[in-house]
Amino acid sequence: MVLKFLDRLEDPNNPLLGPTVLALRYGGLWQKDRVKHFLYNLVHFIAFLFVVSQYVELWIIRKNLEMAMRNLSLTMLSTVCVFKACNLMLWQNSWKELIDYVSELERSQLSKNDPVVNKIISDYVKYARRVTYLYWALVTATVVTVILAPLFIYLSSPNYQESIKNGSAPYPEIMSSWTPFDRSRGLGFCGATLYQMLACFYGGTVVANFDSTAVVIMTFFTGQLKVLSVNCERLFGDGNELVDYDEAVKRITECHLHHYYMVKFSSVLNSLLSPVLFLYVIICSLMICASAVQLTTEGTGNMQRIWIAEYLMALIAQLFLYCWHSNDVLYMSNKVDDGVYSSAWWSQNVRIRRSLLLLGGQLRRPIIFTAGPFTLLNMATFVAILKGSYSYYTLLAKKDD
Repeated sequence: MVLKFLDRLEDPNNPLLGPTVLALRYGGLWQKDRVKHFLYNLVHFIAFLFVVSQYVELWIIRKNLEMAMRNLSLTMLSTVCVFKACNLMLWQNSWKELIDYVSELERSQLSKNDPVVNKIISDYVKYARRVTYLYWALVTATVVTVILAPLFIYLSSPNYQESIKNGSAPYPEIMSSWTPFDRSRGLGFCGATLYQMLACFYGGTVVANFDSTAVVIMTFFTGQLKVLSVNCERLFGDGNELVDYDEAVKRITECHLHHYYMVKFSSVLNSLLSPVLFLYVIICSLMICASAVQLTTEGTGNMQRIWIAEYLMALIAQLFLYCWHSNDVLYMSNKVDDGVYSSAWWSQNVRIRRSLLLLGGQLRRPIIFTAGPFTLLNMATFVAILKGSYSYYTLLAKKDD
């Protein structure tokens, strides 16, 4: 049943990005129809108002440290969600150009029926599917946990239930946000809860679609660098193949253009992701620290600890996905020129060898993704963020002692 559903997500026009493009369309982040365009934008605007209401509530409860930290942990994540949605909406043409390049290149390569290239494409497509579906499952689990956490907290604490019955405590909330009516009882509570549930689903949809699309395209660049390396290695066969000058120049030119367009579109992807990831890296550093403090606070109940632990795991998983796959692209871009020197270059004349040297020099240009203008997006950055968050946590812990 599940496999049949997943098969329906495939699109021959988008060999790699079929499921993600379909998810973007159904999520209102890939718009064509004018009527749907208006309705989807209305949803995005309502989500923006919800984030504003979270900041208003944060200002109101700023003196209560425990409530403020819980509000802040979700408000920051909501801010990133809206920022990601705006990125996809405002720069949709750039995203479309990038996705069209990915799909057109793969269709062109698959049509040549080269078994080596087809195997590389098949391998990274399968890997991308596993990452996408597992990440969607993680985001779904996080959304469900956030929505059900207040219910579990209520059921797990008899004292809290008694406090609610006698009116000394409000009903538990999914998220802390300001409303112009009393949301602690009756219809006001039901309306605020419904609004917060829809906001959770909206945020989960945006995060799942944006992150999976970005990570899958990073996987594409890693796979295509492998294809380029293999093509460079096979430029002149095993050395016994007779390759005339025109054919050799044609093959070198194809490798040159392949790398040129990868560098060009990786720059497009970086320009789209860098502002978002810069904001996310800052927020993630703060939220990992805040979540760790909440986990070790004595007043935090067991169900709250489970909710915070799952939320913390989702934060780290998002950051890890970006850093890991960006690091893979950088690693492959640094070794792609090995294919030139592994080829049968010695079988060619001096003119071809000079062209090969130029090609090898061009292939040494690395493909790097950044989080803003200050840091590279790689595993070293990931480890540095975790170390920094731990340092902030130990500082706060000592202050509390």
